[in-house]
Amino acid sequence: MIRIGVIGIVLKQDKGSALAIQNLLSSYSQIIVGRMGVPDKESGISAISVIVKGTNEQISALTGKLGKLNNVYVKSAVTALEVNE
Repeated sequence: MIRIGVIGIVLKQDKGSALAIQNLLSSYSQIIVGRMGVPDKESGISAISVIVKGTNEQISALTGKLGKLNNVYVKSAVTALEVNE
């Protein structure tokens, strides 16, 4: 089942983790519909929202890998709506 979901990522400023996030998102580009990043230089964090369209397994795999990175905080929500590929 293909579903639409949102992954929220918050990153404490860390260039190594930022590069790792970019690499992971690139490797999962086939399920990414769009993304937006907003840096907050004042507090030293960045927030990234990623809209995904994939199976629960694909979305969970990406979320799990992101969550294992240092200084990265992740939360995902997957809708019950099933969509065509």
